[in-house]
Amino acid sequence: MTQIHINTYGAAVHRVQGSFEIVTQENKTRISPDKIRSLVISTAARISSDAVLLAIENEIEILFTDRRGHPVGRVWSHKYGSISTIRKQQIVFAKGPAGGEWVKATAIHRIRAQQSILRAIGRDRPAQEGLISEVLARKDAFADRIRELPPTATQEWAATLRGYEGNSSRIYFETLSELLPEQYRFEARSRRPAQDLFNAALNYLYGILYGNVEGALIKAGIDPYLGVLHADEYNRPVLAYDCIERYRHWAEAVLMQLCFRRLLTPNMAIFQQGGYWMEPDGKRLLATAFNDYLAEVIDYNHRRRSRLTHIQDDAHELAQQLLKMDTENV
Repeated sequence: MTQIHINTYGAAVHRVQGSFEIVTQENKTRISPDKIRSLVISTAARISSDAVLLAIENEIEILFTDRRGHPVGRVWSHKYGSISTIRKQQIVFAKGPAGGEWVKATAIHRIRAQQSILRAIGRDRPAQEGLISEVLARKDAFADRIRELPPTATQEWAATLRGYEGNSSRIYFETLSELLPEQYRFEARSRRPAQDLFNAALNYLYGILYGNVEGALIKAGIDPYLGVLHADEYNRPVLAYDCIERYRHWAEAVLMQLCFRRLLTPNMAIFQQGGYWMEPDGKRLLATAFNDYLAEVIDYNHRRRSRLTHIQDDAHELAQQLLKMDTENV
């Protein structure tokens, strides 16, 4: 099954004889529900109520996204994927040492994944070996500092951890920029809005990833709005922000390859309202490349699954961890 992105201006999704029919100015395409994991609808497209009901009947989630690709709405069954005990235990988990250890492990995983990206790039660029080696060593130091933190999820503790994470990511992105072809280099990581083509594309890929992570948590019976490291915010899926750290490097790997192959072109983004935003051609390129990457079967956590399935498996494992917690000893 795959994720279908519908971002062509004026596109529409209907239900026809038990299938989804996607209509654009150029053509009509029918797709069976059993071939779809989720539908992603941008602000330029629309979907009929019959198509929404078909999606619900077949447990296909529908995501509505903003122009950055980030989910702003979701249609799913009114039921969580498991019993309420999981969500009750989340509160205990978030405030105790178990949650602190989980956040530390996630942060270290993020650092190790960033190092893997740099090593992979360095294998094809021996002239950059010295730069990459220095950055790897600096990131080792940040991982050690995080590991040494006590698992006490206080505000001061969270601020310290965020500082380590932020500085580690800053040197990582500075290095990525140096390694990129000149046309894709950027001054710094920028989000709302992006200040260059690279960051606009990365924001869009992160948006796709956010949708998948949040959906996996809901299907596993976990409340994505009750975070651990990220403080609770009104209408913000802060646990999805915590969990996505384990997978951000997948988006970065896809984007780096598109840049090295010069497939991402300047006309795929537009400068508007003080920042860069992806155009439909750019969104199609990114969504296709990333969906193919997420569908690829890999070995991860001693299992051979697609990357998208690994996200769901991780969510189920977290749910099981919450269920097994002894509330008197956390």
